[in-house]
Amino acid sequence: MRKYRSIGLVAACWLLAGCSVVQGPPPETYDLTAPTEFSGKVGSTRAQILIANPTSVSVLDSERILLRPEPSVVTYLKGAQWTDKLPKLLQTRIVQSFENTGRVRAVGRPGEGLLINYQLVLDIRNFEVDTATGLAVVAIGVKLMNDRNGRVLATRQIGGQASIYGTSNDEMVDALDSASQAAIDQLVRWTLSKI
Repeated sequence: MRKYRSIGLVAACWLLAGCSVVQGPPPETYDLTAPTEFSGKVGSTRAQILIANPTSVSVLDSERILLRPEPSVVTYLKGAQWTDKLPKLLQTRIVQSFENTGRVRAVGRPGEGLLINYQLVLDIRNFEVDTATGLAVVAIGVKLMNDRNGRVLATRQIGGQASIYGTSNDEMVDALDSASQAAIDQLVRWTLSKI
């Protein structure tokens, strides 16, 4: 019995050693930037705004960075990841962007205890590098809702694009960050023009 136990331990050690060799270096971790300056007039409000948890398809609900080599094919950027799952990361940067305007009474996420006047309901539709066109593409469906009665006041699709000038991970993520900032810029200005 002791002989079999020793063989099992040796086999387990070899398996663990093999796994550590296959894993390779950890992926580079990238962040998104919240805009601090905006491309046009920014309104102001005394209302309190909730940024709801964004929805997305499962391939976007991840730390992995999406590539689209063909219209019906998706893959991921090798050796790279976001600092958090994309919907949560984007939600955080949107909250910070509203705060960066200095023109909102309060903005927050679910569970922060704000007395909410309006809610932004977000659906991430694209957040990817389209390698066929050489563009980083961001598209988000937005509903502005009166939190007191649930009535949708306005809907819009916002988005941004940025050209990719190289094939490195840094260049692709920089383009995605630029496209994301353009989309958030639109979102902030549009929302504050409606309330």
